[in-house]
Amino acid sequence: MSEMQVQPVGAPAPPVGGGLTQWQRVVYTFSAPSKTFNDIRDRSRSWWLPLIILALGGYVMFAAITAKIGWQQVAENAVHQSPKAEERMANATPEARATSQKFTVIFMEGAFIANPALVLLFAAVGSLVLWGTINFMFGGKAKYGNVFAVWLYASLPGIIKSLLCVAVIYTGIAPESFNLSNPAPTNIGAFLNPMETNAALYALAKALDIVTIWTLILAGIGVAAIAGVKRNSGYIAVFGWWVIIVLCSVGWAAAFG
Repeated sequence: MSEMQVQPVGAPAPPVGGGLTQWQRVVYTFSAPSKTFNDIRDRSRSWWLPLIILALGGYVMFAAITAKIGWQQVAENAVHQSPKAEERMANATPEARATSQKFTVIFMEGAFIANPALVLLFAAVGSLVLWGTINFMFGGKAKYGNVFAVWLYASLPGIIKSLLCVAVIYTGIAPESFNLSNPAPTNIGAFLNPMETNAALYALAKALDIVTIWTLILAGIGVAAIAGVKRNSGYIAVFGWWVIIVLCSVGWAAAFG
C-alpha cells in the first residue's frame, strides 16, 4: 500500500505554517473569531496576552476610580444604592457603620489589586463547567486547557467595558452617582436608578449587557470549534448557563434586594 493510501478519505489536513501570533489572535477575536479559536485547537493553547490586557484594563479602571471618585465614596454609594443595605446601616451603631464601611473599602480595593488572580480563578471554574457541559452533554472532544484559552480570549470585549467606565468617570459623572456594580453604559440598567427601580427588574436590566452577550457569543463559537461540535451546541452550552445565572440573580434580588 502506498503512502498516499494510508490517510483515510476525508481526514482533516494537518495544520500548515507556524500559526497565529498572540497579537493576531487578539485582533482576530474581534474581527474573525473562528481564526483565533481554530488556532487554539490546532496549535497552541497559550493565553498570557489576553490575561495581561484584561488585567491592565482593570488597573486603569482602578486608577481612575481612585483619582476621581475615591473608594470611601464608592463604598457609601454601594450602601445608598441598595435600600435594604441602607436600612441595615441606619439601624447599626456608629461604630458598626464605620467598621463595615472600612472593610467594604478594603474588600473593593483588594479585589481590584488581585484582579489577575481573580480573572484566572473565574476562568478556571467557568472553563471546568463548560468543558464538562460541551463534552458530556454534546459529545464534544474538547481539552480543558483549550477551553481555558477560549474563555480568556472570549473575555477580551471586557476591556471595552473597562475603558467606557474610565470615560464615564473622566467626563464628569457626579461621584455620588457612580455605581461600581454597573459602571459603564452597556446595558439598560445603566440608565435606571437602582434606588427607584424594582430590584429584580434592575438585576434583569443589568444582565442584558451588550458586552456580556458579545462575550457569550465568542465563547459559544470557541467552545464549538475546539470540541468539534456544531456551533449551535456551543451557543446552547454557553447561553444555557448564562440564563440559569441570570434567573438566580433575579430571584436573589427579588428576595433580598
